Amino acid sequence: MTNSQPVASIQRALPFWMSLLLIPVALISATQGGWSIVLLPIVTWFLFTILDAALGLNLENTDPETSDEQLKWYRAITLIWPPLQFVLLFWVIWYANGPGDAHLSPIETICLFFGVGVVTGTIGINYSHELMHQKDRRERLLGDLLLAMVLYSHFRSEHLLVHHRHVGTPRDPVTARYNEGFFRFFPRVLMGSLRSAFRAEKDMLARKGLAWTDRRNPFLRYWALQGSMLLLAALLGGWTGLMLFIWQAFVAIWQLELVNYIEHYGLTRKHLGDGKYEHVKPRHSWNAAHKASNWLLINLQRHSDHHYKPDRRFPLLQTYAESDAPQLPYGYPLMTMAAMVPPLWRQVMNPRVRHWRKTYYPEITNWKPYNKAQNPLPR
Repeated sequence: MTNSQPVASIQRALPFWMSLLLIPVALISATQGGWSIVLLPIVTWFLFTILDAALGLNLENTDPETSDEQLKWYRAITLIWPPLQFVLLFWVIWYANGPGDAHLSPIETICLFFGVGVVTGTIGINYSHELMHQKDRRERLLGDLLLAMVLYSHFRSEHLLVHHRHVGTPRDPVTARYNEGFFRFFPRVLMGSLRSAFRAEKDMLARKGLAWTDRRNPFLRYWALQGSMLLLAALLGGWTGLMLFIWQAFVAIWQLELVNYIEHYGLTRKHLGDGKYEHVKPRHSWNAAHKASNWLLINLQRHSDHHYKPDRRFPLLQTYAESDAPQLPYGYPLMTMAAMVPPLWRQVMNPRVRHWRKTYYPEITNWKPYNKAQNPLPR
């Protein structure tokens, strides 16, 4: 007997709705100001780190054959969030430049939108990631809207056409290299992912005999959606509203790329010769089974299984033992904070990368081409 029925219950799904608690926190920060202005990052980073320590790991795996119909309570949160984030984001822009302008200082306003960016990055981009992988066009459109709210629409093309195909190889800009600090990784991935995403879409159109200017190029939709978001921010808040929108978008992108940094740090696929690489396996992503942060991030930390089976919806993602996938010592909230301190990060993670290499690839004696992404590009 499978365990798909318990998984389908609303009681099992409700912990994944924790992200909704961030909306009243954001409203308190905006309306009250003062010390409450830092509540969003405190809740997202520190509270969930404490909850991870208190609640421990979730090592249970659900039946991966559970149907979409049985997952309606899980899908619902990803469908509800986009309109809620849209209203929250633009309400805060209006409020900070209207009624809130009477009591929020410039520093408080900047801090408030830093917290908003933490939410649109930690939750919004993560939900867009779930939605972009679905077959339903309406779900993919909601994912596009979330990405447009943070001016990072090309993430969809980069993630689906480049990252999943080339993860762990020199062609993937998002795979963080061994010993590469985040502050080197971040500017590299910002430019590299944009170029690789545009090139991937352009090449797809070229194979059909079409120019990149063809209306089927999703970049035209990306630019239109992003332009609409910028225009709305300006209409609601003027130049200040526009700058605050851009600021929260930058914070959101920073949050995304922090997660990208830790998900594959130092993990590479074996080069088989002549530009061929082994197939993607669970061992090529860091796994984390921490209960509370997986609730907040809808199982994103079960990243080993996501790359192994990208079509699985988040409640069906499997967790792995250390014999099958490398394990992070802590959940993403604490690991992303550690990544901002490169010496600390290297102290924590480099020994784990070296252990991973000895465990899975004892036959490789020269890791320099992997460390520097100097192996041949995949064919």
